[in-house]
Amino acid sequence: MATKIRLQRHGRKDYPFYHIVIADSRSPRDGKFIEKVGTYNPNTNPATIDLCMERALYWLEVGAQPTDTTRNILSVKGVLMKKHLLGGVAKGAFSEEEAEKRFQAWLDQKDKANAEVLNKKDAKAKADAKARHEAEVAANKAKAEAVAQKLAEARAEEAAAEATVEEEATEAPAEEKAAE
Repeated sequence: MATKIRLQRHGRKDYPFYHIVIADSRSPRDGKFIEKVGTYNPNTNPATIDLCMERALYWLEVGAQPTDTTRNILSVKGVLMKKHLLGGVAKGAFSEEEAEKRFQAWLDQKDKANAEVLNKKDAKAKADAKARHEAEVAANKAKAEAVAQKLAEARAEEAAAEATVEEEATEAPAEEKAAE
């Protein structure tokens, strides 16, 4: 029986969620399967992958063929690398301990690269937030200066109006004295 490692679609319209399954190649996409080995959620950022590595490796070793997308998923999770290293052990190129050491080194290197990417994203987000904050502070300062200028103009107009009222008040009694 020709087996495939493939995705089985679940979830609602425009919001897919996949089960990673081992199925007969003749069965329909969402039909009967032999074993579920994981899940894949492309809706999160980054995509969430939950995979039983031992079972996926077992099925690869007994001849199951992954589809393109599942091949990429297995590669990201390290199943294909582990299969490659176990092939070297079977040929006698190195020991199983050496294969495990190489696999751990590969995982560490991959985790380090992912951490660097996340740190760059965080640093960029912090820099963007700081730039937005500085722009907002500058805009608020400009608004405060404009309000202060308008307030000063309004006070100057009030003072000028009071001065004209006082002048008229002092002129009116002077005119009354001159009339008497």
